[in-house]
Amino acid sequence: MTRSSPIARGGATCGQRRNIPQNEIRWDMAKYPTDRPTVGYPMATLSTPHERALTLLFSELTRTAAEDAQALIGTPGTIATRRNAQGTTFWVRRYSDAYGKRREAYLGKLGQPDTEAQVQALRDKIDTTNAVISSTRVLARAGFATLDKKAYFALASLHNHGLFSAGAFLIGSHAYGALLNALGIRAAPYVTQDVDVATRSALALPELPSFLEMLQASGVELFEIPALNRRQPSTSFKERGSSRLRVDLLVPSRDEKYTVVPVPELKAHATGLPYLAYLLGTSLLVPILSSHGAVTVRVPVAERFAVHKLIVSQLRAKSGDKPARDLQQAAVLLETLAEHYPGAIEDAVGAVPRGARKHLGKGVQALAKYLPAAATEAWQAVDPRGKRRTRG
Repeated sequence: MTRSSPIARGGATCGQRRNIPQNEIRWDMAKYPTDRPTVGYPMATLSTPHERALTLLFSELTRTAAEDAQALIGTPGTIATRRNAQGTTFWVRRYSDAYGKRREAYLGKLGQPDTEAQVQALRDKIDTTNAVISSTRVLARAGFATLDKKAYFALASLHNHGLFSAGAFLIGSHAYGALLNALGIRAAPYVTQDVDVATRSALALPELPSFLEMLQASGVELFEIPALNRRQPSTSFKERGSSRLRVDLLVPSRDEKYTVVPVPELKAHATGLPYLAYLLGTSLLVPILSSHGAVTVRVPVAERFAVHKLIVSQLRAKSGDKPARDLQQAAVLLETLAEHYPGAIEDAVGAVPRGARKHLGKGVQALAKYLPAAATEAWQAVDPRGKRRTRG
C-alpha cells in the first residue's frame, strides 16, 4: 500500500486505511465455482468473476508492468539498419505512431559498443512488449477493461516521465476499469474517452517538461482547451479535430467550489474538485491494459473510489448521465468489497470528511436504484443504521 506526500494542496489529510492487497489473486475458483449457482456461496449480481487462469495471467502482467520504467510509445515495431548517402550504416527502430503513420527512430551507428548494447536492450523490450500485447488480447476477449490506443499512449507518456510513481493519480472511469481488473471481476461496460489525472501534493520531480509537453510526447496531437471564462487558464487538453479524447488535470479544492489552481511543477493549471483529497488519501499501483501494452499507474483504493462516487453523484448537475454512472460504479464495487474485503467499506465511510457526510447520505439513498436489496453485507457496511434503503 502506498501513500502520497503529506504536503496537501487542499482538503483534509486522510490517514491510511485497509485496502485491497495488491498481489492477491482475487477469486479462488475451487471455493467459488461459477458454472452452477449453489446455495451458500456468495453470488454477486452486478459483476462476474473471471476464471482463475485469467487472474493469474493478469498477476503476471502486473509484475511485468511494474518492472518497466519506460514503455514504448507507438507499436513495438522492429529494429533495422539504414545507410545514409555518406555510406554510414546505423540502427533504427521502425514503428507506427498513434495515427498509424510509419516512423523511424535513430539509435546509433553500427558497430559502436554503446549502440550495440542499446539495440540489444531494445530488442528485449520489443519482445517483452509483444508478449504483453498477446496476453492483453486474451484478457480483453474475456472482458478485462482496456484503453484505446491514444488514451493509452497519453498515459504511457506520463508514466515514462515518472508522474504516477511520484504521486499523480489516474481517476475517473479508466481508474474504475483498472480496479475491476485488479478485483478480478467484469461488470457492465463503460465507454469514455475522458482521461482524468489528479495530484494531491506537489510532485517532487525536478526539471519536468510541462504537462502539455508530456502529453504531446505520446504522439497524440493535444492542445489546451480555452476556458469558458477567457480570463482563466485552461485545465483541460483535447485532441485536434473531431476526436473526443480529452485529458483533464485535477486537484483538491478547499471547499465545495470548483476553482482553478496552479500546478507549478507541471507548468499547468488544474480544476479544484470538492472532496478530492479524500479520494486521493490512499492509493495502489495497478496496470492499465491496451492492445499496445501495459503500464503501471496509481489509482485510489476501491473502497474510497466507491464512497467518493456516492458523494460526487450528489454534487453533479442532475441533467446529465454522470450521476447515474457514479452510482452504478459505486454499486458494483461496494457489492464486491463487502463480500471479500470485510471492514474496507466501513473504514472508507469512517474517513469521510464531516462536510461531505450529508452528500454521502443522499448518495446512499439514491444507491437503492442500483444496489440490490439482497446485497445485505454491502448495505450494512455503507448504511449500518439502515435508514436510507428506500427505492426511488
